Amino acid sequence: MTPAVGLPPVDLLTFGESMVSLRSAGPLASGGSLGMHVAGAESNVAIGVTRLGHRTAWAGVLGADPHGEFILKQLRGEGVHLHHRVHPGCSTGVMFLEHRTADVSRAFYYRAGSAGSTISCDDVDQALDAGARVLHLTGITPALSPDARLAVEHAAARGAREGMVVSLDVNYRSKLWTRDQARDVLAPLARHATILIASDDELDLAIPAPSAAGTAAEPAMAAQLLDLGVREVVVKRGAAGAGVHTADGNREAAAVSVTGIDTVGAGDAFTAGYLSALLDGGDVAGRLHRGALMGAFAVSTAGDWEGLPTRAELALLEAMAGGTTQR
Repeated sequence: MTPAVGLPPVDLLTFGESMVSLRSAGPLASGGSLGMHVAGAESNVAIGVTRLGHRTAWAGVLGADPHGEFILKQLRGEGVHLHHRVHPGCSTGVMFLEHRTADVSRAFYYRAGSAGSTISCDDVDQALDAGARVLHLTGITPALSPDARLAVEHAAARGAREGMVVSLDVNYRSKLWTRDQARDVLAPLARHATILIASDDELDLAIPAPSAAGTAAEPAMAAQLLDLGVREVVVKRGAAGAGVHTADGNREAAAVSVTGIDTVGAGDAFTAGYLSALLDGGDVAGRLHRGALMGAFAVSTAGDWEGLPTRAELALLEAMAGGTTQR
């Protein structure tokens, strides 16, 4: 593990698997050119938060291969501090992303037994030892391997115990595990979360009682999570906006209207905006607003994170009405 030495605690720490994403402009079966990108929900959030002016760190394991080198160069270039280990015997994960139609993208993963899946409690402890205000976790990492699951559970418990804001984004991936498997892990994990983030079709995966899953209305599920100690239950609704449930009630925000190009990474961008505003001391309304702006940048530009704005650029969409050209 290579930690950042002699640096003060970061604003946000996250860990998980970053992969090389090979993107096609059309059906993979038809062949054609592929573009090489960095993909990973956690590193997407770290980059988004960094671009908004905060200090972030990412922890993970990469293979001793050109793919791993590419990921490190990209993250370093974006200013993300690294706590990483290079595994000599496992490869960096790879995914192919097919832009099948204007409205449908499909991901094909080659990550079984990858270096990223070997992340351990020791890896996480070294990153946590450097300190962080916010610890951001996702439901992707515990699905990768038993060791990765233990690492996430350990980090969540330690982060909560040490007074960090623990952010947990459900981020369900059906190609990694079933909904029942996810619920068995994520519902206990949610007890450590300060902020629980989920799409509207994922919220039930954080509910402890299986009998309630899929049947309870959103307010009832949110109330159950708040009773367990979660401070904020954030629900992402895509083009329908987002909402936050707290002990003080519910607040909703509309999505920012833009021309959609690529929806991949939009949820991570929203999360980055929400957590950035939290770090700035913004209220719930301000967090939702910044999250919506970041999501709008994500869907109206190509790539998981490449089109995300700096803090100064947030105003570009705030002032937009039907498209604009700055001269």
